Amino acid sequence: MTMEVRINGQTECYEGPLALEEILRRKQIDRRFLVVEHNGRAVAREEFTALEICDGDRLELVRPVAGG
Repeated sequence: MTMEVRINGQTECYEGPLALEEILRRKQIDRRFLVVEHNGRAVAREEFTALEICDGDRLELVRPVAGG
């Protein structure tokens, strides 16, 4: 089943549903320094493997930047 997911405001299509971890792997995103919001809720790193992403879901993927 094809699903549409909004990631950082951009619509992307995947065959799914699938786990958040798989989306990050396909996008080649290093999860070590990543903050994820799923449909307005912060996601703990421990949930990345189990969290199922479905059609119409919204993700915000943010990498904190240190500086000064």
